[in-house]
Amino acid sequence: MHVDELPQMTEIDSPIIEFPEVDRLRTDSLAASMVMLLGLTAAQRLVGFLRGILFCRWLDAEKLGQWDMAFGFLILAAPLAVFGLPGSFGRYVEYYRQRGQLRPFLRRTAGWIALLAAAAVLAVAGARSWFSDLAFGSAEYGNLMLLLAVGLGVLIVDNCFTSLYTALRQIKFVSLMQFTNSLLFAVLGMGLLLTWKAETASIVVAFVASYCITATISIAWWHRIRRTLPRTSAALPPRSMRTRVLPFAFGLWIVNLLSNLSGIADRFMIVHFSGLPAAGALNMVGQYHTARIFPVLFFGVAELLGAIMTPHLSADWEAGQRAKVSQRLVLTIKVFGVGLVAAAIVVLLIAPVLFGLVWQNRYAGGLAVLPWALMCSVWAGLAAISYNYLWCAEKPHLVCWTLLASLAINVGLNLLLLSPLGLMGAALSATIARGASLALLWWLSSRLGMRVDRGLVVVAALPLALCLGPWAALFVLAVVLLEGIPGIRCLNPQEKQQVARTIADLWRKLKRLKGAAKTPLTLGSVKQ
Repeated sequence: MHVDELPQMTEIDSPIIEFPEVDRLRTDSLAASMVMLLGLTAAQRLVGFLRGILFCRWLDAEKLGQWDMAFGFLILAAPLAVFGLPGSFGRYVEYYRQRGQLRPFLRRTAGWIALLAAAAVLAVAGARSWFSDLAFGSAEYGNLMLLLAVGLGVLIVDNCFTSLYTALRQIKFVSLMQFTNSLLFAVLGMGLLLTWKAETASIVVAFVASYCITATISIAWWHRIRRTLPRTSAALPPRSMRTRVLPFAFGLWIVNLLSNLSGIADRFMIVHFSGLPAAGALNMVGQYHTARIFPVLFFGVAELLGAIMTPHLSADWEAGQRAKVSQRLVLTIKVFGVGLVAAAIVVLLIAPVLFGLVWQNRYAGGLAVLPWALMCSVWAGLAAISYNYLWCAEKPHLVCWTLLASLAINVGLNLLLLSPLGLMGAALSATIARGASLALLWWLSSRLGMRVDRGLVVVAALPLALCLGPWAALFVLAVVLLEGIPGIRCLNPQEKQQVARTIADLWRKLKRLKGAAKTPLTLGSVKQ
């Protein structure tokens, strides 16, 4: 079937049904979502930045390495345990909502998620010595694994509601919860480190507690959201779930597994293949952790942005507007890519003060690999947004191929470079793997209709300048943005006009909000 053709209706598909009961759920627009996202994300990144600085100042490299591996284990295990079911919300909530089948769809998925999450928690707690050796390279961290088992269950619940609210386009609430979680984690983590003990367990307890609070708020909010959905609903044939949702969820499960394995492969290789004892390997992971504080934040923003775009692009795709999906996605990638490179340059400029004055020159290894870690995060962030095209095309198996290639290259290069180059070998391996994966992803997407133009390639090449130093990278970025070299530009004239219109629209909305805030409330304006 040609990519521009609409699929024919099958026996498991059901038409969009009009119900007499009105769907009263208010959704956030893409522009409003972006504004809310950027505002709260900026505040969240600031909180996370300060939290990371203090954690690195109060803990030594070995304990930082323990926390890094503990967090990596949770991020790997949470989507793995529930077979990608919450991740399917972004693609299929709108699909079943338009057909009046949202309530039965959510009931069935919620039941399976609860059973799978309970089984995962019991498995980690029961086999904690084995999981400890897997995560930390030693079985002596069994007690820490008990805390992580509890954290796994709480994280699954929170992730499930985050995916659901994002799919329902409740972006303001999602952004607020993300910020609240980050703030709670920072306050509780710093408090426990100062008043209890400067150990990894303090951070894990703070992490679990912060997610318990935000998960509880999300559950309470669901009772309000549920009342806005129509109570009447069409029947949902079991075959529709089996043939449409489950294959997509399984593909997403494989994608999450490969993605998270690619993200943690370099640290896993350090723990198990560096030839160092467990303490020495965790010390090296801790050094790497300091270089990844900003990159992890950058990638988190990219993942959140990609998740926010999924239901909007999915709605365009379902309407048959494939060209619009490509245009919106490519423009977002370009603008966001330039923003990430600019942010990475700022990080390189402040890095000497951070690593020298604040951290007292204790993490020289992290400072040495910082440019490569930033480069890797930019490419990973662009890929996280670009996956949306393959999600909309319902081609998760192609995403798997890109991630499998990244994982294979990462592991293979680590086997070659880790022993002679140490931490630099791990950083180089991860960066090269991410770059190759992004190139393969865009090639596959272009074969399905996504337009990969010269500007997109220019944006992808910009992170290479980071290894030249901050001032050289800033010069390269300025030349590209000012189009100082003929033929080298990020945005074409149509994209520049679109960006200008978007900025003008947002500015007008902000002025209206400002004017409304200044308008005094009179008795006549209050509804009786």
